[in-house]
Amino acid sequence: MDFVRGLKCRECGREFPGEALNVCDYCFGPLEVIYDYATIAEVISRDRIAKGPLSIWRYKDLLPADSQDPVDINAGYTPLLKARNLGKKLGLRNLYIKNDSVNPSYSFKDRVVSVAATKAVEFGFDTLACASTGNLACSVAAHAARAGIRAVVFIPADLEQGKVIGAAVYGPTMVAVEGTYDEVNRLCSEVADNYKWAFVNINMRPYYAEGSKTLGYEVAEQLGWRIPDHVVVPSASGAMFTKIWKGFNELACLGLLEGVEPASFGADQNTVHHPAVTTRMHLTQAEGCSPIVTAWKAGQSQVLPVRPSTIAKSLAIGNPADGIYALRVVKASEGSAYAVPEPDVVAGIKLLAETEGIFTETAGGVVISGLKHLAESGAIKPDELTVAYITGNGLKTLEVVSDAVNPLRVKPSMRSFETALKEREQAAG
Repeated sequence: MDFVRGLKCRECGREFPGEALNVCDYCFGPLEVIYDYATIAEVISRDRIAKGPLSIWRYKDLLPADSQDPVDINAGYTPLLKARNLGKKLGLRNLYIKNDSVNPSYSFKDRVVSVAATKAVEFGFDTLACASTGNLACSVAAHAARAGIRAVVFIPADLEQGKVIGAAVYGPTMVAVEGTYDEVNRLCSEVADNYKWAFVNINMRPYYAEGSKTLGYEVAEQLGWRIPDHVVVPSASGAMFTKIWKGFNELACLGLLEGVEPASFGADQNTVHHPAVTTRMHLTQAEGCSPIVTAWKAGQSQVLPVRPSTIAKSLAIGNPADGIYALRVVKASEGSAYAVPEPDVVAGIKLLAETEGIFTETAGGVVISGLKHLAESGAIKPDELTVAYITGNGLKTLEVVSDAVNPLRVKPSMRSFETALKEREQAAG
């Protein structure tokens, strides 16, 4: 990995070797991967990317793991669909859906776990582990199976059944914790101190988080190397939100974006100076767990923890690790942060399904209802290019839309069918 320089504290700037570390031992700030962008710029090109595999590993030069033999179940290169029906309903003529619900384990988590699992194997770990609100457990179990190593996944005991089964089928050791995700995460931090396991979102977090940048790369590439005017993103920890922004900025710095002048790197050649990327980043959370939105509305630079009480369990992180950095991205991009009322989460799921034929989970319902609010408030203009990120599959949260099941009950006769059909049409008005 000639392009990775090591790790750097996001707070005090101290540098560390590229090891299984995630916290600065001086100020306790989080660590992130640093790259030799000057060298990357000498080799990377649109053509080089186009010749790569149809997965996140086409962007191997910008990922912190060995791409020669990645732990890969073909994550990424998911559809970017022009949402004509939904756009018409919302008054948006240039709306796209980035449908990451069709990844192999049915969520965007396959992107981050593929990178973390590859790095874990490089480091010689024999166990892949995580604290999860559901989707991550599925992905960790799947990638561990692919890598031929053990998986141990920790989940809240009240998780949706679809996500529990979706993880269990891969054969991991599952630990159901009687508590919130934040309590699960605290337990995992203790376990990580005592067991030599690769926790993807603890000691592997700096590498893991970088996988989310590919959501920015892909959208730009699929739009003909342009970036959107607006993106709408669901947020739990805030990491994905910040990494999509970082991905756009890396492409701009490397001169890969159409119509955006290449920007400079830092004096050390391994820091991205945010260039004139014009995308406005809109962060969405469910009202029952919206600590980042609350901080944004209050004009605070810090995020105060909350106890989650939301139908959107995949976003139920009350103490978001990247919350302060997400706030900075909202400000830098002149974006916004919006908390979706709980009843509107399911309404968003149904709206996307009924207009575009995409069945998303509760996080996607948050995005679509947030998008609707932005359109109705005028924050997004009718002709502005907008991308809504759908990050998980609705088959994992069937319970929340069970009221949609209301078939006509008929006898096996034409008369019975037509009578029932007429009654239904009359009831619908």
